[in-house]
Amino acid sequence: MNFPFALSHPVATRQPAARAAVAKLGLSTGGFGLGGKLSKGRASAGEAEAHAAICVAMEAGVRLIDTGPSHGNAEAIIGGLLSPRASVRLVTRAAALAIGVDQVEQRAQASLERFGMPSAGAILADAADLLTEGGPLLWASLTRLKDEGYFDCIGIFVEAHDDVVGLARRFKPDLLQAPASLLDQRLIVSGALASVAALGIEVHLRSVFLQGLLFTPREGLNPKLAEAGPRLSRIRRMIAEAGADPLQAALAFALGRPEASAVIVEASSAAELKAVIAAASAPAPQLEWSALALDHAAALDSERPARRSAAA
Repeated sequence: MNFPFALSHPVATRQPAARAAVAKLGLSTGGFGLGGKLSKGRASAGEAEAHAAICVAMEAGVRLIDTGPSHGNAEAIIGGLLSPRASVRLVTRAAALAIGVDQVEQRAQASLERFGMPSAGAILADAADLLTEGGPLLWASLTRLKDEGYFDCIGIFVEAHDDVVGLARRFKPDLLQAPASLLDQRLIVSGALASVAALGIEVHLRSVFLQGLLFTPREGLNPKLAEAGPRLSRIRRMIAEAGADPLQAALAFALGRPEASAVIVEASSAAELKAVIAAASAPAPQLEWSALALDHAAALDSERPARRSAAA
């Protein structure tokens, strides 16, 4: 993802409010293009950027890393970079239920081996898997992994169209990771995330940049999203009139949500992550957030990740 305007942000300050904002960030390894096997010898470009970005995150005070087997060799890179005693919270994804509950458990153990750590912060099951016939068995398996000390928390990875509150009440997860952004306020407007937080469940926001839609010039939009172009242009204009840029506004919105205890960001390079950290540290612009929501279903769901195959 490119932030052509973001590198002009000043270096992050060490003020308490700025530190608190950065501490609420989590880094997703999904943007580094780490497919395939871990290379031997000289690191690939993706591996080198992942190393550099994780170092930037640690130096800035980011202590949450969101990863998973579907992020290529990210888990092994993390394992090679972090000490088993590192004060970092690692969140990973459970494998797809289609491979069988036993295999899901084995792959969770394999993730820990790649981390080089006896335990990790959390493992998340896909909501779609939990709603199948085998969902209760999958949840029981993850609960067992938690009870045996392999993971501190177990949680659910949801999409905006899922019955988020119903899932939370049925499975009582420790953690729920959901998409929400300045443009996609559906789970906020509906009160779903507030209801989940009221149940004592930790909420992490992801897709806070909506795959860069807020940053894409009108002429660069997919033709299928052309109808959303005028509205996106107006939103960017309102942000500019408030003396901010889209990156700063997107982060201020997400970091300011009272429902969320963490905001997961994705960057494809250390330079992009530095820009994110600087923007997160800046004072929040004075904007009427509800007026910036995008009411365009095709645009909001255009970048929805496909449900994973058994190989993931």
